[in-house]
Amino acid sequence: MKIIQEIVQLQTAISKLDLATIGFVPTMGALHEGHEALIKKAKEENDLVVVSIFVNPTEFGPHEDYESYPRDLEADAKVCAILEVDILFAPSVSEMYRNNSDISFNAGSSSKIMCGATRPGHFNGVLQIFNKFFGLINPTRVYFGQKDAQKIALLRAFVHDYYLPIEIKMVPTVRDLDGLAYSARNGLLTEQERQQAVELHRALLLAKARLKDGEEQAVVLMQARSKLEQTVGKVDYMEFLSYPDLTKDVHASEYKILAAALQFSTVRLIENEIFE
Repeated sequence: MKIIQEIVQLQTAISKLDLATIGFVPTMGALHEGHEALIKKAKEENDLVVVSIFVNPTEFGPHEDYESYPRDLEADAKVCAILEVDILFAPSVSEMYRNNSDISFNAGSSSKIMCGATRPGHFNGVLQIFNKFFGLINPTRVYFGQKDAQKIALLRAFVHDYYLPIEIKMVPTVRDLDGLAYSARNGLLTEQERQQAVELHRALLLAKARLKDGEEQAVVLMQARSKLEQTVGKVDYMEFLSYPDLTKDVHASEYKILAAALQFSTVRLIENEIFE
């Protein structure tokens, strides 16, 4: 495995390889079982696998957890080596944003709902960094866990609208034994919050069953949200939308997404269920 931290070295390494397909697994580090599933899937489907570790500052707001986000490059490199990743790209912020350009992105209306409603500019930063990654790596396929469903929808629209020959792949969310989705932020929960966090997924599973039974959407969402707020804490949002276009016209799409976010003392966790 090659560990690369400079853009020129990355471009040189990729240009020397005569390969048909490149699988790209973008991460912010603190690798866990969910990331491992993405890497394994990428290895199954591609000739070369590139994993990035980069905590992108343009995705974080002024009062978010950029500085406290878990970072352990040495441990992450060991995981990638065991999984036989070909290239681990771990650039610095100055390397990825070295030109101080004022060019920006507008991720559109779909970026202003769900996670974007309380994180203004977040998805603009997502498009900014992925435009850089796509240009540098030229991946055939890019892998995300289903937990990032909104990001997946936006990036699929992005590559479609700008004619990029890239497939955005969704891999099922990997969960701990009690059902909590793996996340780098889980380690920042208090012991009590960790026990409470599982209630988010349980609430969504119950609400999904009720929606599939034909119960009124507004009632189901209100009751699910109310129960979480009474037993756990602040619900950032709970939405039932069409997928992947993310509109309230749920009958316009074969697939629907039921998504929610919980805000704990220092950590915000997201969850979703996608179904027909």
